[in-house]
Amino acid sequence: MNLQMQRILSYAETLGLTRLPEVLGSVAEEAARAELSYSGFLEKLLEAEAEAAKDRKAAALLRFARFPYLKTLESFEFSFQPSIDKKVIKELATLRFIHSGDNIVFLGPPGVGKTHLSVAIGLKAAQAGQKVYFTTIVDMIERLTKAEAEGRLTEKMKVFLGAKVLIIDEVGYRPLDRSESSLFFQVICRRYEKGAIVLTSNKSYGDWGEIFGGDTVIASAILDRLLHHSTTINIRGESYRLREKKKAGLVGTRGSRQ
Repeated sequence: MNLQMQRILSYAETLGLTRLPEVLGSVAEEAARAELSYSGFLEKLLEAEAEAAKDRKAAALLRFARFPYLKTLESFEFSFQPSIDKKVIKELATLRFIHSGDNIVFLGPPGVGKTHLSVAIGLKAAQAGQKVYFTTIVDMIERLTKAEAEGRLTEKMKVFLGAKVLIIDEVGYRPLDRSESSLFFQVICRRYEKGAIVLTSNKSYGDWGEIFGGDTVIASAILDRLLHHSTTINIRGESYRLREKKKAGLVGTRGSRQ
């Protein structure tokens, strides 16, 4: 390697151009063969660096999102859940709901694909460059409760307010007490018309009083803000997990010997 190349690589390191050292040799050879101008050669190098920056941003957004797994809309079996209007899901996948600060609520029993759909829409948002954050309601409340006890509630609240899309999974799987309900209300209230929420729950709206310790007042206040600008998807189908267990012979079917 000649001294000029060494200096170029040194400048690249100083400027944080991580892809340039990888492609410099091949781009230089291509430029020589194609007799590119100096500006053409520079454009090729900057194009590679721009792609690297885009890849780094995408990877950072995925790490920040904390998805429990990566699922896509393309892998969702709509034929198994005919209660879902596929056209509505396709519209949500355009991500227009994010820019208007609307919410999405998936309701249905366990195992019908609520989390899959919420992750798939969140993944599309992250791939589009939007900041997404996934949490279960239990994890969120535990972290906020601990932060409040330590006098760091404002700081910790920023985690759940800073994302453009906040996914809150498993609402209703365990009831919240008065203090926990208040923390949940603060998140919903402070995101109202400012950031989109994607929420999954196994409880119908009429049962949300149970989620918040029987406090129908706070349940109504939460629903009022959550549903003002929202799309609700009710899934009334069989559990995917139960189907797989039946296929494996682990669960008896109706009419069969147990």
